[in-house]
Amino acid sequence: MRPPIEFLFPPELGAELMYSLVIIICSLMIYYSTKEMYELSSYKGIKYFRMAFLFFAIAYFFRYFIFFFLAVFDIDNFLWLSQWGILGLSRVIFLYSSSMAIFYLIYSVMWKKWNHSKIKTYAFNFLALIIALTGSMLEGPEVSLFLNIILFVSSSFVLFIAYQNSKNKQKGKNLLIIYLLLFIFFFLNIINVLIPEFLQLYKIGIYLISISLFMTILYKVLKKMGN
Repeated sequence: MRPPIEFLFPPELGAELMYSLVIIICSLMIYYSTKEMYELSSYKGIKYFRMAFLFFAIAYFFRYFIFFFLAVFDIDNFLWLSQWGILGLSRVIFLYSSSMAIFYLIYSVMWKKWNHSKIKTYAFNFLALIIALTGSMLEGPEVSLFLNIILFVSSSFVLFIAYQNSKNKQKGKNLLIIYLLLFIFFFLNIINVLIPEFLQLYKIGIYLISISLFMTILYKVLKKMGN
């Protein structure tokens, strides 16, 4: 076990806490700032956009909880907590929320085409739950990484199709770039949770770019809202 002071205040958690707080606050501000816009317009694209950032906030909350738990406790001595207890449940919620955030971003640009098909939000919930349970219950990160790679590639492909079909190419291009960057850096964060040592050298850079991306989206939302 760690010494008492490190047990209560693991030094490696400072950067994780600041990073998570900034992303959570930005996500919740985006979610609440667009509430009035959606209520006035009833535009479903805004609804799904808002839901994506609500799930981003949930995912980053449990992401930090996972890092906190791993830093405070000796998982080798509490393996049952890692797989089936609090940490296992947190991993399920993190992976589920991560998948739902991506699904809702995709749905926010494709809802008109998918609205009259069998593709509904309950299908996304089902797929996200499958990804979360499969990635959490099986030993090793390989399966979860594979499922998230499929999600990343397929989501990027759908975004590219949406851009190709957009009438305003410049607006569609900007949206494509922002969403792809969100996908890339959120996928890197998933890797960071599943294999913490894999991106250790690039962690700070990933964090700074992710924060800049979320703050840019928040700025654009607040500017559009006239705040």
